Amino acid sequence: MKIGIMVSEGPYNHQASDSAYLFARTAIEKGHSVPRVFFYHDGVNNSTKLTQPPQDDRNVVNRWSKLAEEHGVDLVVCIAAGMRRGITDDILAPGFRISGLGQLVEAGIQCDRLVTFGD
Repeated sequence: MKIGIMVSEGPYNHQASDSAYLFARTAIEKGHSVPRVFFYHDGVNNSTKLTQPPQDDRNVVNRWSKLAEEHGVDLVVCIAAGMRRGITDDILAPGFRISGLGQLVEAGIQCDRLVTFGD
């Protein structure tokens, strides 16, 4: 099954990003495909390499980058939501790219399911 994911909450203020990451990783481990994760609203804050959590805390951004590298997951940051929050190409973590809502629509069309995390 092909599963698209949308994340609309930031990495450390809500459990949505953690839940989305764990869901994606588990789906892949179970043999499903996760071709794209779309970061929308405050979810775009998952994409910045400027995040520096304490050493004893999880690094949400690095986990997403590693998932993209290891499994070819397309991590798309909404351009409009990103611009409103100061997210630009030069501060994106590895594996993330900026694009428009058309990428979310495309994921909804091409995937068997589109699962959303956050409000």
